[in-house]
Formats: sequence, structure tokens, C-alpha cells
Amino acid sequence: MTHSVAILGASGYTGAELVRLIATHPSLRIAALSADRKAGQPMAAVFPFLRHLDLPTLVTIPEIDFGTVDLIFCALPHGTTQEVIAALPRDKRIVDLSADFRLRDLAAYQTWYGKPHAAPDLQAEAVYGLTEFYRTEIAAARLVAGTGCNAATGQYALRPLIAAGVIDLDNIIIDLKAGVSGAGRSLKENLLHAELSEGAHAYSAGGTHRHLGEFDQEFSAVAGRPVRVQFTPHLIPANRGILATVYVKGDPATVHRTLAAAYASETFLEVLPMGELPSIRHIRGSNFCHIGVTGDRIPGRAVVVATLDNLTKGSSGQAIQNANLMLGLPETDGLMLAPVFP
Repeated sequence: MTHSVAILGASGYTGAELVRLIATHPSLRIAALSADRKAGQPMAAVFPFLRHLDLPTLVTIPEIDFGTVDLIFCALPHGTTQEVIAALPRDKRIVDLSADFRLRDLAAYQTWYGKPHAAPDLQAEAVYGLTEFYRTEIAAARLVAGTGCNAATGQYALRPLIAAGVIDLDNIIIDLKAGVSGAGRSLKENLLHAELSEGAHAYSAGGTHRHLGEFDQEFSAVAGRPVRVQFTPHLIPANRGILATVYVKGDPATVHRTLAAAYASETFLEVLPMGELPSIRHIRGSNFCHIGVTGDRIPGRAVVVATLDNLTKGSSGQAIQNANLMLGLPETDGLMLAPVFP
């Protein structure tokens, strides 16, 4: 059976990544693509790398006939999605890739995003979209809130360790490097080639990054008590990819064994042999997440390194993985593309 989908916000990086992945999906068909400023243009004019595909012309959201659509992907900018989804037909299943429905607590949303939530009734039904940990809820959900790409990377490195109680919950440091596509496609001076290339810099240091809201929410729920991690992201001159180096207090062998056992049956999460560390270059363009563990020279400490593609496993690939569950399809459909190398 073929399911028709619409992609709202198809002119952004995550929208284009959805199109790229769905092009090889055996059971999904793109029925509509929306873009605000680029409405009326063919997708090939916006993304020439997709010109080989027979795709609908970009339109505005009001022009879409949602009666012909089984599921909607919302790849719209943060802060704009709540009102858009509130206006969509209530019988449609939705996967949202923005930050607008990730935080269950409305007060926490206002704290991290600086304004009241515009659709609290929808927030109450939204399911957090970290697929491997919310499969049952996602399969039954009408609205799934995709995770932040940084938040997903850190959670894959830490959730099983927190759940098993094998690390010190008050001594966790996440040092994360992220490619520039995570900042979106809109023009920003600090993302110009001359400003970004040949350098790297920390940003949102000192506990100000919004993905900390997700870490606080999810880690505290897993632990059954408040957990606050130290988190500093860095922007690196790479188009795609996230690499998180996580420092924990715990026995390295136990940390490795716990992660390997937790992910032994997971198709997209691979724990490398003890002492082997992953690289962004080995997951680029794929839905895979690689995790490595090594000991530290200080006894009783371990280093966990996790890497994934922010546009795929961190966003659009995750969205399709969740859509597969919602539509009763095999979870891996359309997602077994090998990483691009070199």
C-alpha cells in the first residue's frame, strides 16, 4: 500500500532531506510540497540536486488539498509550527521536525523559547520522537515531535547509562561539535564561508542552549530525579554531522557493556568495539548513529563518543522512522542508505 504525504517547509535543508529519502521509500509518495517565499517554483529550481525526481510544484500551505494526504511532515522554522498545526485537519497524522512540541511542560517551553506556547492542547497529545525509546507511543500517536539533533546525539550516548545507574548523575559533561546545516538555510552573517571556514567556535555556552530543555526533561524522567548536565556545543566548518564527546564518572567496561546490551537489537544504533571511537565521516548522509567508549587516564572515568548526521538521524531520517511506525510500515523502510564516503 502506498501512503501519500505532504512536506510543509520543503525549501529548507530538512525538507530537502525528506524528499531525498522518500524518493527511495517503497511505500511513501509525495503528494504536496509547500514553501512560503518560493511558492510557484519547481523543486528543481530550489534544489537542483533533486531535478531527476518527478515532484509537485511548491505551493503555499492553504493551496494543499489535505484530503488526499495520509501523513504530514512539518519542516517549518521553530516558533511558527504551533499555529500551523493547530489549523490542520485533526484527522491527519503529523510528524513535526521543529522544536515547537518537544517540551511537555508549558512553563519549560516558555523558559527556553521566550514566549507562551500557542497550542497547549496539541502539546498535551504530542509524543516525543526519539524513536528507539518511544516506539509504542509513536505508533499510536497523531502528533510526534521530532527531537533536536544535538539532543538526540547526547541521549543516545547517555540514556541507557542513566537508566542502569552505572554513572554519576551529577558529573556529566557533553562537549559537542555540530555542522553548519544544523543552523538552517536562512542567510546569517556568522554562517558565511569567510566567517566560518578555517575555524571553530563554541556557542550558547554556560547553559543557555535550548536543547538543554530536552536533556533536562528526558534525563530527569529516566532517572526519576532531576539531572542537569553540562553542555557546550561548537560550530565546525562541516556541512553535516554531529560528534558528541561525553565525559562520565563510571567504570569504562561497565559503560561499554551497558550501551552494547541496550542497543544490541537496534538497526541504526551501533556500539563500536571497546576503545574504538566513531567519526562523522562514517555516518554522513545516513540514518546511523555510531557510539564508542574508551577509558580515561583518571581511574573510574569513561569517555563516550556518539556521532550522527544532523539532517538524517538527527532530523529527517528520524522523522521517516517515526512515520513508518505511525503508518504500520517496517521501521527501516527508506532508511537503509549507506553513508556517503569519502
